[in-house]
Amino acid sequence: DVYKRQIMNLRIKDVIKEKGMTITELADKMGINRVNLSNMVNGNPTVETLNKIADALCVPVTELFEQPKKDTVSITCPNCGKNINIKVE
Repeated sequence: DVYKRQIMNLRIKDVIKEKGMTITELADKMGINRVNLSNMVNGNPTVETLNKIADALCVPVTELFEQPKKDTVSITCPNCGKNINIKVE
C-alpha cells in the first residue's frame, strides 16, 4: 500500500487544506465518519473513492494527484526507498 501511494503521489490532504476544509468537514459533506475517510485517504483509495472525494471538494479528480514535472518523472524504489528520477524526452 505504501508503495502504491508513493507512485500515485496523492495530494488529497493538500487539496482539503486548499479548500479551507478539515477532514472532518469533508467526511460530514460525504456522509461518512472521519475515521473512515481518514483510512481511505491514508490507505490505497479506489477510483470510486477518489471520485467521491473530488466531487465533495468540487475539483476534478486529477487535482488529487501531484502533477509530474515536465521533463522528469520520479518514482520511489520499492527496495531501498530512494527516489529515482527519469528524464522524459
